This record gives sequence, C-alpha cells and structure tokens, in this order.
Amino acid sequence: MLFELIGTIAAGAAAALLVWALNRTLKGRLPKWLIPVAAGAAMIAATVSSEYSWYDRSVATMPQGMVVAQTVEETAFYRPWTYAWPFTSRYVAVDRQSTRTHPDQPDQRIVDLVFYGRWTRTAKVPMLFDCAENKRADVVDGITFSDEGAVMDAQWFPLDADDPVLRTACEVT
Repeated sequence: MLFELIGTIAAGAAAALLVWALNRTLKGRLPKWLIPVAAGAAMIAATVSSEYSWYDRSVATMPQGMVVAQTVEETAFYRPWTYAWPFTSRYVAVDRQSTRTHPDQPDQRIVDLVFYGRWTRTAKVPMLFDCAENKRADVVDGITFSDEGAVMDAQWFPLDADDPVLRTACEVT
C-alpha cells in the first residue's frame, strides 16, 4: 500500500513537472491551472491502473500448485467506469498441493482454499468437499474421521454441480 501511494504521488509529480517544462518551453502560453490538473489526472490514472492490474499481478505471484477457482468483479457508483469495465477485487484459489484424501473415501477430499482480496489479508482455510454428492463442509473443531475415512459430526452444505470452487477442488491433476 505504501509503494502504491509513493507511485501515485510520483506520477502526479512527474505529470506536473512535464506540464511545467512544456509551459516553460512555450514561454508561459499554457494556463497556470493546467499544472495541478495534470498532476491530479495522472494520480487518478495511476490509481485506476493499479486497481485494474492488481489481480494479474497477484495471480502471477501465487505459489506453484495454486489454481484460481472463482473471481469477484466489483462495480461502484463512485467509480462510474466500473459499470463498463468491472475490476476483480477478490478471488478464491485452491491449493492443489494440499489435497488430502482417504483411500476408502475417494470422492471426499480436504483442500486448502486461499482467499485473496484487494486491501485485505490473505486467508487460508481448509475445506472438505464431497465430489460425488456436490457438497462441502467446514473443517472445524468437532468433526472427526473414522478409521475408514468417514466424516462424522460435520455440517454439510449443498453446492450446485457447476460450482467453480467445487469443480476446481475435485479436478484430478
């Protein structure tokens, strides 16, 4: 966040300096208000560019074995351009290297879901999926596993068969 603030200020300063130099070259023919307007426009452009490029930069730095399962695009009234071009503000990735299964329960698997968000902390949450029954359960205190791998005392939540997180977690690699 600090680097983005520094970059935004640098973009504004560079634009102001450029307009000032152009005005000096033209011997003062440009209006004086153009310098702060150019600085403000450059700062807004730098901020918007940073918002739109966050997702691609974030995905590029994910560890190997992570697969993006679902993205959330955002619009806001105070960012009217987002209605034409929404930007990705959050996404969920499945850590395929963390997949745990039991030989007696091949359709059930525990995977780590990693929740990424713009301006929020990354959260890693283990989740239990039943790929045959299209349901999921939170891995929390209180659930237990039998010797045969059967899950006991879990609260299951039904999912659509085409749920992107379920499909990504259940894909065999």
